[in-house]
Amino acid sequence: MSDDLGLFRDTTDRAEQRRPQQRIDGRRARRQIRERRRRRVVLGTVLAVLVLAIGGVLFGVRELQAWRAVPDFVGAGGAETVVQVEGGQSLSTIGATLVRRNVVASVRAFALAAEADTRARAVQPGFYQLRERMSGSAAVARLQEPAARVGHLEIRGGEQLDNVELPDGTTVPGLLTEISRASCAVIAGASTCVRPEDLRTAMGQPDLNQLAVPSWALDPMSRVEPRRRLEGLLVPGNYDVRPGSPAVEVLRQVVNTSAARLLAGGFPASAMGTGHSAYELLVIASVIEREAIAPDFSRVSRVIYNRLAAGMPLQMDSTINYPLDRQEASTSDADRTRPGGYNTYINIGLPVSPIGSPSEAAIAAALNPEPGTWRYFVKCQKAGASCFSVTREEHEAAVRDAAARGVF
Repeated sequence: MSDDLGLFRDTTDRAEQRRPQQRIDGRRARRQIRERRRRRVVLGTVLAVLVLAIGGVLFGVRELQAWRAVPDFVGAGGAETVVQVEGGQSLSTIGATLVRRNVVASVRAFALAAEADTRARAVQPGFYQLRERMSGSAAVARLQEPAARVGHLEIRGGEQLDNVELPDGTTVPGLLTEISRASCAVIAGASTCVRPEDLRTAMGQPDLNQLAVPSWALDPMSRVEPRRRLEGLLVPGNYDVRPGSPAVEVLRQVVNTSAARLLAGGFPASAMGTGHSAYELLVIASVIEREAIAPDFSRVSRVIYNRLAAGMPLQMDSTINYPLDRQEASTSDADRTRPGGYNTYINIGLPVSPIGSPSEAAIAAALNPEPGTWRYFVKCQKAGASCFSVTREEHEAAVRDAAARGVF
């Protein structure tokens, strides 16, 4: 019996010895399991990040390809057309206009080309001769070319409707010629030029409202010879006319713009209190413009006012030359005795209409003549300045002195 008991104890002791080792082995096994799980989590996370990264790259590549694959035409285009760029338009808005007119394939194509050329932001409002189905870059480049601008007109002070012959034999184009040139473009292969003769005929129509003549000028202008009716109403500045418009509409666009500029400058309201109608002030301003240089405008204005008040003829050579379509410093005896509504040597008062385009400075001088008692003036400096006199004797002495010095 004692032997069996010893055997039992020995077995029990060995079992007790094995338990700590088993616990150690169990903990090790659990750590290994946890480690394997962590590795699987980390690996899964890395794989997920890689998948997302690859997806993002693929998405970016597709987006880049889509960005590069902007709808665009190729080349300089085909049929010619005219497109208007309005003031204050953004490049995107201009691009949208070009798309509607089939000039470019997409706004994006034009915008990308414009972003690459900073000059595109300096495109001026107006009309441009372009072509249908142009590439975005070709359209941007074409808008930079001076020859692309059509319908543009610049009126300068002193210009008149008809061509003027200078003493040296050269001819200065008149406003009708310049407006005719501005009307020229090519649309669908055909020229849009309106001839000066057509413009002159359009001025003669009985309803001046069709030409946008302002109400304050309707009555006096209706009494002017038809071919000269718009003289003086077209003030200096830049204008844009739409090529392809008929003669009446072309004139209407120019007159409407000019009348708006006069109104913005306070005219004709500023004529009140001057003793003259608004139209008469345009007549006075046009004579001032043709008779003197700007520094002398207000004194020439005073001479005109003083002569009118005294019932004296104005005796302005510019009014004599006007119907003769020429510009000279003096006139002949024959010219000064020729009857007509512009002869201020034999007629008392103002000529029957303006004799040219009056500038803002000339209009201001007509509204506000410089105080003084002058009744005479003569060009006495080769640079154009005049000498002013109160009496005829003073004036004749100034004329002799100027002639002796070769001024004229």
